[in-house]
Amino acid sequence: MNILVTLNSNYIKPLKVMLKSLFINNPKDTFTIYLIHSSLTDAEVSDIEAFITSHQSHFRPIKIDDSVFANAPTLFHYPKEMYYRLLAYKLLPQDIDRILYLDPDILVINPIKSLYNTDIDEYLFAAAYHNMVKGINRLRFMPYKIDTYYNSGVLLMNLKRHRQEIDEEEIYKFIENTPTMLLMPDQDILNVLFAKKIKNLDEKYYNYDVRYFHYYRITSNNIWDMDYVIKNTQILHFCGRKKPWRKDYRGKFHSLYKHYEKQALYP
Repeated sequence: MNILVTLNSNYIKPLKVMLKSLFINNPKDTFTIYLIHSSLTDAEVSDIEAFITSHQSHFRPIKIDDSVFANAPTLFHYPKEMYYRLLAYKLLPQDIDRILYLDPDILVINPIKSLYNTDIDEYLFAAAYHNMVKGINRLRFMPYKIDTYYNSGVLLMNLKRHRQEIDEEEIYKFIENTPTMLLMPDQDILNVLFAKKIKNLDEKYYNYDVRYFHYYRITSNNIWDMDYVIKNTQILHFCGRKKPWRKDYRGKFHSLYKHYEKQALYP
C-alpha cells in the first residue's frame, strides 16, 4: 500500500507514532511511505528512513523547492506543507495510481486494507466529513453551494484521475483570490474545488474525530462506546489545536496515544 505524508521537522515525532500504529496494526502488509517536504535536513530524512525500513517497509522521500506555495496563507497550527497533498499527482511518480494520505496527528488502530481498496474509480478522492463542524463550514462557503465539508486529514487519492482533471493553476488562482477566506487553507480549497468529486467515507470508521467521543456515543444510542471504537474504528484523528504529544493534553484517547508513543519513540 502507498502512504503519503507531508510535514516539516515539528511533526517528525508524531509521524513516527502514526507510522508505528500503522505497522503494528497491519502486520501482514508492506507499505511504501512517500514523504513530500521542502525543509527537512538530510539527517532528519535519514532518521525517518531508518525508522521505516526497520519495520520492513519502503521509504521514498521527495524534496521540492521551498518556493512552492510560499505565498499561500498559513494560519494557526497549519504549516505550508499541508498544501503539498493538493499537487501529489504532479510530485509523485507517474506510475502510481492510488495513494492514501494520512496526517501525522493520527493513530491507525485497526487494519486499513478495506479503506485502501475502496472503489474510487469515478471519484478524485475518498474522504470523511465531520458532522459536528459541517454546518459552520457550509455557511462560510454558501456562495459555492457546498453541501458537505470534508476533512483533508485522511484522503484516498485517485491519482490517475487527478492527472486528467485537476488544474494546478486553478488551485493557485483560488488561493490568490480568496486568501482571507482560507481559515483551514488546504481543506477549504479541497472542498470548494473538488467536493462534488469526493466519495464520502463514514467518519466513525475512517476519520474518527477524538474530540467528539460523547457525541458519537450519544447519537448512536450508545453503540459507539469505547469498546466498539477500539474494535471497529480504523483511524483516530486528533483534530484541532490541542495535540496528544503536548503535556497539557487531556483528551479521551490520551492514554492510547501514549501507548503508541512509547513504542515508537522509547522502545
